[in-house]
Amino acid sequence: MQRQLTKERIGLTSNYAAAYAAKAADVDVIAAYPITPQTTIIEKLAEFVADGELNAEFIPVESEHSALSAMVGASAVGARVFTATSAQGLEYMHEVLHIASGLRLPIVMATPGRALSAPISIHGDYQDIMNARDTGWIIYIASTAQEVYDTIIQAYKVAEDPRVLLPVMVSYDGFLMSHTVEPVDIYPDEYVRNYIPKFIGNRPRLSPNEPITMGPIATPDWYYEIKYQVIRANKDSRVIIDEVNKSFTERFGNQYDVIERYMTDDADYVLITYGGASTGNAKEAVNKLRENGIRAGVVRIRLYRPFPAEDIAKAVEGAKVIGVIDRALSIGNYIEGPVYNDIASAFYTLGVEKPLVSAIHGISQRAMYINDFYQFVIKLKDFYESKSYPKNPIYLGLRE
Repeated sequence: MQRQLTKERIGLTSNYAAAYAAKAADVDVIAAYPITPQTTIIEKLAEFVADGELNAEFIPVESEHSALSAMVGASAVGARVFTATSAQGLEYMHEVLHIASGLRLPIVMATPGRALSAPISIHGDYQDIMNARDTGWIIYIASTAQEVYDTIIQAYKVAEDPRVLLPVMVSYDGFLMSHTVEPVDIYPDEYVRNYIPKFIGNRPRLSPNEPITMGPIATPDWYYEIKYQVIRANKDSRVIIDEVNKSFTERFGNQYDVIERYMTDDADYVLITYGGASTGNAKEAVNKLRENGIRAGVVRIRLYRPFPAEDIAKAVEGAKVIGVIDRALSIGNYIEGPVYNDIASAFYTLGVEKPLVSAIHGISQRAMYINDFYQFVIKLKDFYESKSYPKNPIYLGLRE
């Protein structure tokens, strides 16, 4: 019989929350290479293994490429696996990101976002995550330590579903979340494991008893079709993601959706954000704007891949102007905000005719102030009243 859920509230960084979630998931194999700001995730997991709190194989590897390669091998034989990385580490893994999705392996990885070199920066933004957006992985972007913990648990439920079988990345703000302590409700390990029991089912796996070929060269006759299967699996995973959001709420009480809406029902001006710091400051700015008679709201993107285009469109259907705030750069694109481009493309395809304004902020953890978001909404209001919209992004917080 399922025991009644009891929660223990403790103070955790988002990195430690990720480690506690992997422990609760009873992972079999962990491999990672230390890199700021990810390192403390793996340090905590190494501690769990050394202390006997987690019965898992911990593989110290010489690089991030090797870390994800080890995850590919372990997952291919049916193990439940976990890894983590950031920034240049995620770039070093990039080749294997495509291999993991192409082989349909349910790997789960935590990725606190960090700026990319050069110049060298250890501080947080989402440039590394955006470079991975087209690799076939399901990608979540969490905004609290509690959400990091909960989403990693959900990630196993989604990834290992036989209708999905894709790797999942759970991202969040480097430093601003990875190293900041918040209250987190931790569930008993056995309660979590009852929710995500290990089940291999009929998925292909390497076994000497039933030999198969995995990862062979594909000729032009078949490569296209195999990649299309990844496209369909990623797109169709949305059904399972919705199911998991619902079942998680029923089992654990915390409610999640693919987007978060804040005061959008009557908003004239909506900010679209992702991650913790941008969203928190945007909400505070909206509170102040409302006090001054300006109806503003926030939509936070929690599920980034598959992209929840229709959900975002519905959330902003009453808005006059929409501002998209990116914490990443798509250098060389006509508009340098990657999520802005996702939304602009989706809205065009869906026939949504809404003025969109791109803003970029918080690059390499440049300080983001509530007033920056407040003044950006004032600009949106001015643009609407003048019917004149900028053709280039607004670089908030950039010194001129």
